[in-house]
Order: sequence, then C-alpha cells, then structure tokens
Amino acid sequence: MTPLAAAPAHVATPGGFLLVLAVMLPVVAVLAMLALGPRQTARIALTTLATGLGVAIAIVVELLRTGAALTYVVGGWQPPLGLALRADGLSVAMLAMTALVVAAIGFFAHAQHGLEPTTRHGRAPTTFWILLMAVWSALNAIFVGEDLFNLYVALELLTFAAVPLVCLDGRAETVAAALRYLMFALLGSLLYLLGTALLYGSFGTLDIGLLSEASAEGPGFSVALALMIAGLLAKAALFPLHLWLPPAHAGAPAAASAVLSALVIKAPFFLILRLILDVAPPQAAAYAGQVLAILGAASILFCSVMALKQARLKLMIAYSTVAQIGYLFIVFPLAAGSETLPPWGTIAWTGGALQLVSHALAKAAMFLAAGVIAEAFGHDRISDLGGFGRALPISAAAFGLAGLSLMGIPPSGGFVAKCLLLTAAVIGGHPWLAATILAGGLLAGGYVFRVVDRALATPAIPLAPRKPIPRRLELAALVLALAAVLLGLVPLQPFGFLQLGRPDSLTVIAP
Repeated sequence: MTPLAAAPAHVATPGGFLLVLAVMLPVVAVLAMLALGPRQTARIALTTLATGLGVAIAIVVELLRTGAALTYVVGGWQPPLGLALRADGLSVAMLAMTALVVAAIGFFAHAQHGLEPTTRHGRAPTTFWILLMAVWSALNAIFVGEDLFNLYVALELLTFAAVPLVCLDGRAETVAAALRYLMFALLGSLLYLLGTALLYGSFGTLDIGLLSEASAEGPGFSVALALMIAGLLAKAALFPLHLWLPPAHAGAPAAASAVLSALVIKAPFFLILRLILDVAPPQAAAYAGQVLAILGAASILFCSVMALKQARLKLMIAYSTVAQIGYLFIVFPLAAGSETLPPWGTIAWTGGALQLVSHALAKAAMFLAAGVIAEAFGHDRISDLGGFGRALPISAAAFGLAGLSLMGIPPSGGFVAKCLLLTAAVIGGHPWLAATILAGGLLAGGYVFRVVDRALATPAIPLAPRKPIPRRLELAALVLALAAVLLGLVPLQPFGFLQLGRPDSLTVIAP
C-alpha cells in the first residue's frame, strides 16, 4: 500500500448543512409519499420541488458570499474514516441547474397527469413522483460527494431510479429498452467498482481530496482509473457505448425522457471530470483526454447524421442527445491548462460548463415540447406534423428556441459555449476539433430545421389536436428554452464562478 502525502483536513463551513439538506430533502419526500399514500403524493412532490429550488438558490448565494467551497464533514469524522461533502463552483452550478430542470419537469408532469382526472392518483403518477425524487437525491449526492465508493452508491441509486422511468407505461418495447439500459448500466457499475477496489487496495482511501495529494504513478493506478472511466462512459452513453440510449429515451414518457436526457447522463460525465482533473496524474490525464476527445468527436458526427435520418421526433431528439454530449468530451485536451493557468481558468472549460448546463435546459425543453405534440396528435412522426406550429405555437416556439442552443446560434447559451470551444481549438492548434465543432453545428441545424419547417408548413388539411391542450402544459418547455437562451448573456471569457472553491485556481476572474 502506497502511503499518502499529508492532506489538509476538511473544515466544515457554516453553509455546509445546506448540502446535506439538498441530498436528504428528496429522500424525506419519498418517505412521506409512502406514508401518506397516493392522494398526497403530488402535493408532497410540488412542495419539495419548491423547497429544493430554494435550497439550491441558498447554496448559490452562500458560495458567492464566501467565495469558498461549501464543506460538510458527516459526523465530524475526517476522511478516510469519515465522509465529507463539498461543493465548488461547478458543483453548485450543477445543483442549481438540476433543481431548475426538476422543478420544470415536475410542473409539466403535474399538468399532464391532470388531463386524466380518473388516473391522477393512480399507480403510474405515484411511481413517477417517487422515482423523480430518488433521481434528484442521487444527482445531488453525486455533485457534492467526495468519496468514490459513496459516489458508486449514489450512481446505483440513480440507475435503479432511472431504469423504471423508461418503462413506466409498461409497454413491451419500453421494457426491452429498459432492460438494455440496465445491462449497460450494470456493466458500467462493475467496471467502476473494480477500479475503486484497486485504488483502495493501493492507497487505503477513496476520498478524492486525499487521492489528489497522492500524485500516484504506475500501471496499477492507471488501470484503476481506466476501468472506472470505461464504466462511466457506458452510463454516459458516449459513442460507441450509446446503443441503449436512443430506444430508452425515445420510448419513455415525455417527463421521464426529459429527466434522463437532461440530467441522468450528466452524472457519469461529472465523475469522469473529477477523476481526470482531481485524481489522475498529469500524464495519464493528458492521454485520457485525447482518447475521450476522439470518442466525443465521433459521437458528434455519427449521431448527428443518425438524428437526421430519424422519422420520429423523440428518436431524433434522443440521437441528438448523444451527439451533443460529445462536445463535453472534446473539452479535455482544449482545457489542458499550463503552469500558469489551471484548466478551470481557460475559456475551453467555461465553454464546456456552459455546454453542460445549456444542453440540459435545451434538451429537457425539447423532450417536453415533443411530449405535448405527441399528447395532442397521438404520434410524433415528423412527416405527419405539417402545420403543428399553428395548433401548438408555444411548443413550437420552445422547440425552436431550444434548437438555437443546439445549433450554436446567438444569442443562446449554446452559441457562447461552442464559440468558446471553437476559439480554444483554433488557438490551441486543434484544427480537427475545430472542424468537428463546425460540422456538428451544421448537422444540428439540419435536424432542427426539419422540425421547424414542419411547424411552419401550411398543409392542405389543417392539423387539429385530438384533445385540447392547456397552455400550462406547454409553459414548462418554454421556460427551460428561454433559460437556455438567456445563458447567452454570459461574457466570452473564463467564468469566475466556476473557479470558486477550486484548490488549483491561481486567480479568480470576475464573471
């Protein structure tokens, strides 16, 4: 066992209890739902959504007020004997984004369940609320966790809450898609757990802060990280491990698809980020970054072409999800940093973080808009949706605004993200990545325009909804799409918020 260098102790901060509250609040909601029964489930969920959004805002305010990471040491026991929770700038951004998206999805689900009063408190809605709370708790635990084994536990909770969301309607094809998702997820979990076992056998701890001080080299350390990253890639559905995602996300109910595409696949990417930037030695991190960038570029190109070929709207959006997460993985070589500038101080990583958030907002908006369209017309075949923008103007506007972010068109957040990534690729001497970013934007424009063209078409027989759609059902998608556009107000420079709480930040650049 390799001895670890002395590491500074985690010091609990006054606002650290908010991290515990963010993780435990959805768990308390689940227990209350089970205790009080189906008729109170929706009311408990909506109360929890509002409270959780308030907690996320309080965490953002506390981070800005102190300018330092929020930390909480569970039971007062320092790692490696105890557990620590920690939230820096990126973690807090993820907490806030997750709270906003979950709240919007919850509002949509409540409105959709209200369309059928006889089943409003039935098994499917009740199960959805319980699973949504479980997903939310697991995501928050991943964003603030510091122990690799407890992060594994949170990943498993996330998996076993997300898989039932895929087959919530009980159809045979969605059950088959859920089983495929489960097989990929379990394979990823096995690889991740093998890697953690190797790390613990070598260092006697799985605390990220302590491992980052080890500066370990050698084949054993690299093998452990490679196993963990490979397992996380299966969960993140990066090409070529994406085979489970399109059928799973396209077949799930609209609210569930939004949760899966916008949030669930972001958790494994967040952990890959922590492993490469906070645990891996510099040489291993550089090699892993190059491999991930190649896979990310392939994901952008291949899955964008697949999205263009799809006949169904939700399946097109699902392939677009795989393509857009490819941008997250091309960040690593672009944000390599230098002796004077850490990765978090580069425009590339600001672009990557903005892509992470803007994609979640835009993709949730798209799936919710697609859900309204399918609810209104009974299908989502793109060729048969001519003129749907006249019947559902709010949903058409939400889809179009979200599409701006995917294409990288100003003034959206996706434009700022892709502009920063493109600039970093050109300045850093990565022409093939610059070409991939441009090609991905053009391909995204192709599949988004297919839908926008159908929305604005004038068919011989006007398209009429089979049932009235209340405006409140469309508002959640519009709010998320507008939020994705408003991210375009972020300046084209390194964002100081992302550097708050980072130990390797040499300076903090004002936002």
